[in-house]
Amino acid sequence: MDISSEMIHAILPLYLVTVLGTSTLTVGIIEGIAEATAAITKVFSGALSDWIGKRKFLAALGYGLAALTKPIFPLAPSAGWLIAARFVDRIGKGIRGAPRDALIADITDPELRGASFGLRQSLDTLGALLGPLFAILFLWAFSNDFTIVFWIAVIPAFISAGLIIVAVREPKRDRPERKVRMPLSRGELRRLGGNYWWVVAVASAFTLARFSEAFLVLKGQDIGLSIALVPAVMVVMNIAYFLSAYPVGALSDRVDRTTLLAIGIGLLVVADVVLAFSSGLIGLAAGAAIWGLHMGFTQGLLSTLVADTAPAELRGTAFGMFNLVTGVALLAASVTAGLLWDVIGPSGTFLGGAAFALITLAGLIALERRMRSNGGSLSSERQ
Repeated sequence: MDISSEMIHAILPLYLVTVLGTSTLTVGIIEGIAEATAAITKVFSGALSDWIGKRKFLAALGYGLAALTKPIFPLAPSAGWLIAARFVDRIGKGIRGAPRDALIADITDPELRGASFGLRQSLDTLGALLGPLFAILFLWAFSNDFTIVFWIAVIPAFISAGLIIVAVREPKRDRPERKVRMPLSRGELRRLGGNYWWVVAVASAFTLARFSEAFLVLKGQDIGLSIALVPAVMVVMNIAYFLSAYPVGALSDRVDRTTLLAIGIGLLVVADVVLAFSSGLIGLAAGAAIWGLHMGFTQGLLSTLVADTAPAELRGTAFGMFNLVTGVALLAASVTAGLLWDVIGPSGTFLGGAAFALITLAGLIALERRMRSNGGSLSSERQ
């Protein structure tokens, strides 16, 4: 599914701006709404998976819905149709996301939890790496015909939906000490615990600094890359992401996870500064690679911290709430990034992201010191 989605995602901003004539602010709004939609849906699907005690059905439903929306992209006659397709596609992502992550936590030994989420993130990123590569290949082969590339992207989406329906098995879950009655009730949300909510707070602040990767694609266009080569920005980013996610996840099972998270936030600051001041191919490639490293240091690790700190019978709800709050933050970040791009230019977007990342880093360090002084840690609860 990542191959399919990233083939579309790698060229959709260019299609909107160059073919349909939309503004970069509109791109930011579309990307923000799309991701926020997925996040809002995740909270309900995650809670439902806790309530019924099943994960696979909801995950398969989400993958199937996403596959069914893919043909809309080549058939869309206007930006409105593309927005609708992106919206429904993200609903599918939202339905599958939290149950899938809870499923991974259910079947993984606690001492390998960081490695398991790192591996999941790495394999997800491999699909995301192949997607832009295929987009480059087919744009070149079909003389920048966006519609043909959109049609080709339909194929792996349907393969993905078929695989989860046929090949994935629901593992037997241990019976919880108490049945989850209303996962989204105040009482159940309180049971998620203080450390869990601190993880959510840190992740939300960090997400304000990490706007959509669509702006990396637009940066490639800004420095003068040809349309066929612009998706290479995503290829460079995803290579770094793919190579770092699993080693960092495995390392987090042996060292303090908060330290690794702080390194990841610092890498985002460096990436933003490099991209803000780069005007050539080398600077763009370096910035995209460092951006990918920061993703490898943070995304799987944040999921691991959620699994560490949430009760086993409420993991679906925990991942859903986590994605809801961070999704709202991503909406704000993407809209702000688009506005800064239109008003100030690319440097304003990336320097704004660096400023938010520095604030998040300072807050994370202060929070960890405070919790350690009280005898705790963000990553101290390993179930």
